[in-house]
Amino acid sequence: MTRGRSIPEAVKQEIAKELNIFETVQRDGGYGNVSSRDCGNIVKKAVERASIKLK
Repeated sequence: MTRGRSIPEAVKQEIAKELNIFETVQRDGGYGNVSSRDCGNIVKKAVERASIKLK
């Protein structure tokens, strides 16, 4: 992924499930009430996945 591109929603949801925060996302109708730490963890995992695919 490059700067300025967004993470596909399906990928964000999959990672949120792995991090056990998907219920918060569903209950609150989005990522607005997810902590910045958890949002950062979502981005971190997405970048890790993207770099693995590039190898």
